[in-house]
Amino acid sequence: MSLDSYKTIVEPTKETLFKDRNSKFFGFSFPVTNEEEVKDCLEEVKKIHHSARHFCYAYQIGVEDVKYRVNDDGEPNNSAGMPIYGQIQSFKVTNILIVVIRYFGGTKLGVGGLINAYKSSAQISLDASEIVEKTIDVSYQLNFEYDMMNKVMRVLKEKNINLISQKMDLTCEYVVSVRKKESKVIFDIFDILHKVDILKLES
Repeated sequence: MSLDSYKTIVEPTKETLFKDRNSKFFGFSFPVTNEEEVKDCLEEVKKIHHSARHFCYAYQIGVEDVKYRVNDDGEPNNSAGMPIYGQIQSFKVTNILIVVIRYFGGTKLGVGGLINAYKSSAQISLDASEIVEKTIDVSYQLNFEYDMMNKVMRVLKEKNINLISQKMDLTCEYVVSVRKKESKVIFDIFDILHKVDILKLES
């Protein structure tokens, strides 16, 4: 995996099940990009399993500036959230939430048993997920007069640059997207192009 790409999941994974001594652990994986989405996914899971007592989870958001959180939800310290997060790290995925719900089966598993169960449940959920690699892209805004359009379009075509949007008014305004590792080269090409203004857009 290169420095300007990352792995994540495309869509929520179907519920998975891991059993240990009659305790049942249901695993869910969700693609998330902010904490609001994390809350929504947790509420969704709680509606499905409203009678469960433990909703343990871990999530990681971000690519270069990473945020993560783990939650044991009443299980012994570090016996649930961290083992789940360990699998997120092991699979090298980000922008993901994994929730594991436990129904107690009558036999205590002990801390070691819980760690293994939450880790295994997260692993099964990730194994069932469709993991994809995405690139980290940089967006630029180009402003130029109509007489520069052919030159600009030639560069876009030659360098295989994505044209995200275009506004044609008194002048032209294009928004383009390029892979991070190529962004400096692309910026320099447009920067020295006479009569083209280039501006980096905040992601």
